[in-house]
Amino acid sequence: MCRQGFGTVRTMLNPHLDEVPVLTEAMLRRLDRPGPRYTSYPTADRFVEAFGPPEYRQALEQRSSGAMVGGKPPLSLYVHIPFCESVCYYCACNKVITRHHERAAEYLEVLAQEVRLHTDVLGQQQGVSQLHLGGGTPTFLSDDELARLMDLLKTSFRLSPGAEVSIEVDPRTASPDRLRYLAQLGFNRLSFGVQDFDADVQKAVHRVQPFESVRDLMLAARDIGFESVNVDLIYGLPKQTPESFQRTVTSVAELRPDRIALYAYAHLPGRFKPQRRIIAEQLPPPDDRVHMLGGAIAGFIGQGYVYIGMDHFALPGDSLAAAKRQGRLHRNFQGYSTQPDCDLIGLGVSAIGRMGATYSQNAKTIDEYYDAVRQGQFPIVRGLTLTRDDLVRRAVIMALMCQGRVEFESIELAHLIKMREYFKQELEDLAELQDFGLVELSPESIQVTAPGWYFVRAVAMVFDRHLRTDKVRERFSRII
Repeated sequence: MCRQGFGTVRTMLNPHLDEVPVLTEAMLRRLDRPGPRYTSYPTADRFVEAFGPPEYRQALEQRSSGAMVGGKPPLSLYVHIPFCESVCYYCACNKVITRHHERAAEYLEVLAQEVRLHTDVLGQQQGVSQLHLGGGTPTFLSDDELARLMDLLKTSFRLSPGAEVSIEVDPRTASPDRLRYLAQLGFNRLSFGVQDFDADVQKAVHRVQPFESVRDLMLAARDIGFESVNVDLIYGLPKQTPESFQRTVTSVAELRPDRIALYAYAHLPGRFKPQRRIIAEQLPPPDDRVHMLGGAIAGFIGQGYVYIGMDHFALPGDSLAAAKRQGRLHRNFQGYSTQPDCDLIGLGVSAIGRMGATYSQNAKTIDEYYDAVRQGQFPIVRGLTLTRDDLVRRAVIMALMCQGRVEFESIELAHLIKMREYFKQELEDLAELQDFGLVELSPESIQVTAPGWYFVRAVAMVFDRHLRTDKVRERFSRII
């Protein structure tokens, strides 16, 4: 295995990016540190218990009354289905492992009560431009249960024309007939959790699913006519090598999913109990992780995919790639999105929402969630009301993450600040990343370079006020 400096990895990242600087191992170590994924700013670990049901209701009432600054943004729904039949050792999601499918009926009853709590404040038939079912395993629900859930959502809210309606699918528990039923219910987007096709890796993480089963589902999804199909992959899992992961990359590229999400595994067994079953000695070393990332990026780009931004790829004809070309990318708790900034209602245990200038999260255990909703309360256990400083920094960080560029004038006009005064220290700190060739600074803007896109989290972290005062970052995944 090659142990050279980043000059070798440069070619792997993108052979066409001749301007990529040769990064030394010391520079690489400087960049490869834990950091947020910035699906929000401030990040969810900054939520506080002082934000609860009363504060959340107030945010809903402000939306309902039209008292929000800038008017009502579009509305998005996220529904968390926590149940899984078996545990995947790498998983950091909020989940309930059970083979008792009858537990879903009670969950749906309480979910219906939570929906009514929202419609009592907002009114019926609020327009929704985006609906996503995640988990856990949403396809744990039976056909009848999924139909009940979709009927509940469609009668309580109004799906706008062209709404994105997506669901996460476990290939081990799905079939082509199941996909056809999902399409009948109104789903137009699918996301398959693949992670890795190598048999030894699958056994090491307790998630065995043959390539052939995923291939058959992909073919069925195309025949049925789903607008977009995503595949999730993870690098840094036990027993992975750059060579084995390259085979997975090649296999996935052959399937031609519309989108690919490539995540770095964060081994945090102290926080996530299932990860304690992973043998730490089987995890690939940092150098191998770098080569896995580089090989994957080169592999997908070589197969015609567009690098959207942190961890995401899309075929040129996909709406996400079009949004990237046209400067219309956005970012929310589900990652990159074509949807403009939305208010997000999170439904179900542990679900996170955004309403106006607030973030909120539901109770993380089933019992706490049930108790709150049955008492007629929103099950919010923590959240945050954004300060003026939070809003300014969120605008800068999201511009970096989505457009790769910050225009000083637009931030100054929107937030009534002077960038060079407000962010004096941050702009000085960017000098190091400029020396690395990752950003270009001018008197009017910050521009992320082509190679800088691969390390955009490091650029965004410079503007994170909380990270600047908090040196404990091991709660996050590493950048590489």
